[in-house]
Amino acid sequence: MMFNSRGRIRFFTWLLMVGALGLADFTGACAAESRHDDTVRAKPNIIFILADDLGYGDLGCYGQKVIATPQLDRMAAEGLKFTQMYAGSTVCAPSRAVLMTGQHLGHVWVRGNGRGEKQALRVEDVTVAERLKSAGYATGLIGKWGLGDEGEVEWIGRPTNQGFDYFFGYLNQHHAHNYYPAFLWEGGRKVQLNNVVPGDGPFGQGWATKRVEYSHDLFAAKALDWVRDHRKKPFFLYLALTIPHANNEGARGTGNGAEVPDYGIYKDKDWPDPDKGQAAMITRMDSDIGKLLDLLRDLNIDKNTLVIFTSDNGPHDEARHNLERFDPAGPLRGIKRDLYEGGIREPFIAWWPGTVKPGVSDHIGYFGDFMATACDLAGIKTPQNTDSISLVPTLLGKGQQKQHDYLYWEFYERGSRQAVRAGQWKAVRQPMVHGKLELYNLDDDLGEQHDIAADHPDVAARMAKLMDEAHEDHPLWKVPEPKAKNKRK
Repeated sequence: MMFNSRGRIRFFTWLLMVGALGLADFTGACAAESRHDDTVRAKPNIIFILADDLGYGDLGCYGQKVIATPQLDRMAAEGLKFTQMYAGSTVCAPSRAVLMTGQHLGHVWVRGNGRGEKQALRVEDVTVAERLKSAGYATGLIGKWGLGDEGEVEWIGRPTNQGFDYFFGYLNQHHAHNYYPAFLWEGGRKVQLNNVVPGDGPFGQGWATKRVEYSHDLFAAKALDWVRDHRKKPFFLYLALTIPHANNEGARGTGNGAEVPDYGIYKDKDWPDPDKGQAAMITRMDSDIGKLLDLLRDLNIDKNTLVIFTSDNGPHDEARHNLERFDPAGPLRGIKRDLYEGGIREPFIAWWPGTVKPGVSDHIGYFGDFMATACDLAGIKTPQNTDSISLVPTLLGKGQQKQHDYLYWEFYERGSRQAVRAGQWKAVRQPMVHGKLELYNLDDDLGEQHDIAADHPDVAARMAKLMDEAHEDHPLWKVPEPKAKNKRK
């Protein structure tokens, strides 16, 4: 082909134009792909795994010497292990309410265990599931809810009315005591199981005389199926396991509240059955969490999935097992229903391969921070009127991590009590509002053995003021009146 000089110029001009267009298309495609990747990264899958009554010292990675937890230990080694993270409360329902709403116990609606309106979320309560659903997430809850039930008022608090597309498990916390229930809930319908529970009543409590289907195993299997089904779009799975909570009614009726299909590696131990059951439950849960993490790897979505593991409150003593054998609170004082560290400080592990670097964090936070964290990751606003600070800077190792001025708890059982933590200082007041205030310096006294309120009256006064500031009166959760002192005649 022959060209004159003008033709050659036009030809090369044409080539440059085609090349430029091709480069633009290529660059545009790369940019689109990059934007897509950024969108995926901006909306990671989120799995929040909540154990039930697991102590700070119940995992090997937190010092446990007797119970085997190799999968969670591996998760901690591959992820970020927090050492100063706190539950929302020292018992089930209010802790879960704090987790779902991002409000601390002086502000949240559900402030204790109970029944009826006082233990059901309302229409006006905004949950993390609702926020993530608004951002395009599929939302699923498998396990124990405890914030809504069957009644005229309680139904409003059901998970499918609080932002969850899918629910399978227990509505009522008393029902959740029984690992072999006669029924579970799926969405709004009862699913009958093959277990036989004499006199289980409307809430399903009691213990089974015929044990066929173990609820934890059903939850573990359902979680795997749900993740497989929702792997192609952003999802939020709240996996609220019941292990190692005791079957309280079973403990009273049979002497053993640690219900588990078999004792596994502990069957030949020279221990009472409740001790074997307690250990076997935790190791069984550990194994199932390992299977879930393996599935994320197999589906190639592990690098776009944040998994958090923790527990709703401190360890229990209700299965008739020996606490001294397992030392479940580790170096901490107290257990479930205490506002000392053992009742509220929890193991807390964040795992996100390629994003969360392995390590240990001493950041001070609590369940309420999950709301702001999830919203931050999803690129949406945190609701107003929360007590929530995003953990994203700590998780990603980027930016300035905001700190709480203080953390606050209140509890209405056993005469009532309050607690507040501000920096190294921790105060406990029993009974709440009117009682004597104890003060501890956690930097020097992690086990809260030495009350130094008399030595630091200014700090004690400041902590009491924080308690008064944090507590808002509630129409159903009333501050107990102080007991009148007996007058001498």
